[in-house]
Order: sequence, then structure tokens, then C-alpha cells
Amino acid sequence: MRDKSFGKMEAADFQKVLDVHLVGTFYCCKAAWAGMRDRNYGRIVLTTSSSGLYGNFGQANYGAAKSGMVGLMNVLAEEGRKSDIRVNIISPTAATRMTEELLPPQALQLMKPNAITPAVEYMLSEDAPTRTIMGAGAGSFAVIKIVESEGINLPESEWTPDAVAAHFAEISDMSKAKALTGAFEQTQKYVAQAAARAGIKL
Repeated sequence: MRDKSFGKMEAADFQKVLDVHLVGTFYCCKAAWAGMRDRNYGRIVLTTSSSGLYGNFGQANYGAAKSGMVGLMNVLAEEGRKSDIRVNIISPTAATRMTEELLPPQALQLMKPNAITPAVEYMLSEDAPTRTIMGAGAGSFAVIKIVESEGINLPESEWTPDAVAAHFAEISDMSKAKALTGAFEQTQKYVAQAAARAGIKL
């Protein structure tokens, strides 16, 4: 993993970890992709990490690689949809060399690696979802989502950092947050908000 704080990290340390985790995953998926499309069927499960989803000190390289896997999963799920190729990602936690110094022995006993297996097997099944991030560890299973607040639309006269700061409570209100289904949905949302403010019918 080559853990180092960002200030001490060399470019080679960063690149090596991206090559192993992100670029290596690209090659694995690429090798299987054409055959899955030909058969109109496929299941892919990638592996992310809480370090990429939530951050962890000293792991800028590993966190970037593992969060990049989520982006790869999102795109492959979209491209594979018409061929029934379902692509998901697991965020596992278990007793490993990485966790043995962080948790007491009684906690490590609960974190058996085979507790992750059911989630992976489900995401490889015929009934698997697609474009899903699933956390798994110690018998717990959860779906993790990237969501966006409803946000607000500001008039051009308020396109300033001061206005963003003044409205930040509204901008960051997550009471109506939702997971978007694709990149263009965000564009459509912002255009619709701007059109509503301007009285333009789309």
C-alpha cells in the first residue's frame, strides 16, 4: 500500500498504487468485456475501500485508486446495461494484516473474511443489482450511495463566493438529497432549475 502522508509521498509511490489497483482492474475488466457482450450476459464485482469512500490518513494513493474504482464501476454499469452486464463494487472490511494493529483481538475474531462472501456471491448472481456499492464486514451488509442535495439556483447577480457562503446552509441541506442515475442527469437538473428561475419552458 506504500502508506505515507501526502507531504512525504513521491510521485512513484502514487503511480505504483494506481497501477496495481485501478489500472490492473481495467486490464481484468477489458479481458472479459468482449466475451460478456457477445454472450449478452456478465457479472463484474470490483473492490473499493473505505479509504477511498471516506478517506484515511496516509493513503492518498490507495484512496484515489479505490475511489477511482467507483467511477469505473459507474461507467461500466451504464455501458453494460444493454448487454445484461451488471457491474457492482464491494467495500469489504475483515481481519487482515492492515487491521490487526487497529482493533483488539475480540473484535478481530468477529471480522472473518468469509462474512464478505455472501455479498459478492449475490452481486455475481442472475438477480444481481447493478451500479451498487455494497459494504460488508463482520456479518453486516449495507448499500453506500453518492447523493446530491437538491441545491438552489442563484441569479447571475449572485454568482459570487460571498453569495455561495451566504446560502451554504440551503445548498448543503440534504433533506431532499437523491442519488443521480448518470452524469447527464446532473446537467438536466441544473438546467431545469435555471430555466424555472428564468421563466423558460423547456
